[in-house]
Amino acid sequence: MTPLSITNSKNSEVLRRFRDNLLDWYDESKRDLPWRKTSDPYSIWISEVMLQQTQVQKVLRYYTKFLAALPTLESLAEAELDTVLKLWEGLGYYARARNLHKAARHIVESYDGKIPQSCDELVQIRGIGPYTAAAVASIAFSEARAVVDGNVVRVLSRLYHIDSDVGTQKVKQQLAEIAQNLIDHEKPGDFNQAIMELGATLCTPKTPKCLFCPVSDFCKAFHELDTPARLPVKRPGKKVPHYNIASALIWDENYLFIDRRKESGMLGGLWEFPGQKIPEDGSAHETITKHVREEFELEVEVGDFCTEVKHAYTHFKITIHAYHCLYKSGEPKLTAATDWKWVKPDELHFYAFSTAHKKIIQKLISDFASEHDTT
Repeated sequence: MTPLSITNSKNSEVLRRFRDNLLDWYDESKRDLPWRKTSDPYSIWISEVMLQQTQVQKVLRYYTKFLAALPTLESLAEAELDTVLKLWEGLGYYARARNLHKAARHIVESYDGKIPQSCDELVQIRGIGPYTAAAVASIAFSEARAVVDGNVVRVLSRLYHIDSDVGTQKVKQQLAEIAQNLIDHEKPGDFNQAIMELGATLCTPKTPKCLFCPVSDFCKAFHELDTPARLPVKRPGKKVPHYNIASALIWDENYLFIDRRKESGMLGGLWEFPGQKIPEDGSAHETITKHVREEFELEVEVGDFCTEVKHAYTHFKITIHAYHCLYKSGEPKLTAATDWKWVKPDELHFYAFSTAHKKIIQKLISDFASEHDTT
């Protein structure tokens, strides 16, 4: 059976049927998600940023809490970055939170607190990229601007049987043009959400459910390949490097030393226990002593091992080796960090830490509770 050809003509009968099939399926089968029950641009913007590179189930745990704390764009703009990062704690890709914060302040200052309605205006705001701009413009303001995320790339590469590397600029441009040609101009927001929903629920990476797909009649991969899961084509991934990190839990009596990372760069703006990559020919004790001395001008005595934490990021993996350290002398100075504090263990929850460092905190709190258990 030959697949129905989706042409680039907006008046094509086949294209109309494709859109109708997809939208009808979406109306009947879409997941019940809170951001689909609002027309508020701010709430839609928050959801789209959270959903980037993050699974829906995880976003559900953060979305309502975030909006309860910061219900309006103005409240986000007025909030301290620490507040925003604490609400984002554990969601990952913290640059998203920092960019949200910057963009909210810019919109308040330059747009009188009103989110621009066009994709072209939105993308001019620092912190809002092409994907987010298209998503907000289409869903909140009904602009016919297509979105292209990982789900859409997978769906389109199979619909059109694109067997070239989807990571190349040429294919990225091809996919963007296809998406824009396909979009329904009467219901652009629903269409964008429908094609993303299709990729998330049926046209999945390893086991696509083609027999349940509302647009399989139009799919070249379904008709031409033994398994559409062969697409999309991606270049082989590089070997993921692994780093050992020495982390210092510096104690001054009952207080722990923490520092705040610079906002630029990975995990920017989050708090941490001082740490450094261990050289191949070095030790954790030597690394901690040197790092704390050079970065904070503190002298410490490295003591007992506390815990080991393994964590994977997008492009590398780490194992943190955390050691209790005794503060000996020095007044903290800032070179690589933007702030520092001495805090009690039961005050750590007031600060935003990375997921890996929260595991260290959990061990600290557990040990502290055990030591003070009088039963």
